[in-house]
Amino acid sequence: MVDLLPIREVIQRHNLAASKALGQNFLLDEQLLARIAALPGDLSGAQVLEVGPGPGGLTRALLRAGARVTAIEMDRRCLPALAELGESFPGQLTVIEGDALKLDHNALMAKDGERAPFHVLSNLPYNVGTALFVRWLSGESWPPLWQSLTLMFQREVAERIVASAGDDAYGRLAVLAQWRSEARLAMKVHRSAFTPPPKVMSAIVHVTPAAMPEGVSARMLERLTEAAFGQRRKMLRQSLKGVPGALEALAALGIDETRRAETVSVPEFVAVARALG
Repeated sequence: MVDLLPIREVIQRHNLAASKALGQNFLLDEQLLARIAALPGDLSGAQVLEVGPGPGGLTRALLRAGARVTAIEMDRRCLPALAELGESFPGQLTVIEGDALKLDHNALMAKDGERAPFHVLSNLPYNVGTALFVRWLSGESWPPLWQSLTLMFQREVAERIVASAGDDAYGRLAVLAQWRSEARLAMKVHRSAFTPPPKVMSAIVHVTPAAMPEGVSARMLERLTEAAFGQRRKMLRQSLKGVPGALEALAALGIDETRRAETVSVPEFVAVARALG
């Protein structure tokens, strides 16, 4: 086991006050971080993408688990601390300064010019977490190169991801996360675990790819759910009238057009998207 300074001391030594503008909240509990790193299973030798490592709390847990980590960090204040961490784990850590929303993650994780599978583990900055999550779930190509997503969100967002039809939290995120993936709430994290403590509680969602239903366009499903949940309090006959053929598809499938989007299950959305394909 590599001997490292406590994360709190690393933060103090490098004067890394968390930035509200960057949505930063640092995790200090190393036992909790080790539990998070263990959620995908054995990471020994595995490629891992981490977004927003900050001072490197989760990063060190991943490196100790044997992972080869590529970390994307846009806060250059954190780069010296991450460089020191990399020196303690030679050849295991690559740090890229940049905006994760603007980078091609598959290309970053390529090895010897070939695209390769990887896991994503991250205490996501709150201000970009949902956008990154939707991006990882989108696209016609499936299965993705990522083998699992283990992501920290505000608990309210995490509950939206794993919700079922009829739940108050059920919406577009749930459909996108569940129609060709398996999503579960893996762990709840109390606000006191962070520095500074956020105003909200947090939770970790673990997602793995599943089989993609045949005859369904991802873009069509995204368009359908965007329309349906964009006016979620309206009946389907109103919210979907702008999607050509949607009302006819509802009738053909026996889905009552007076229902609202939050009552329509993931398989029903998939069936409508297939009919419109």
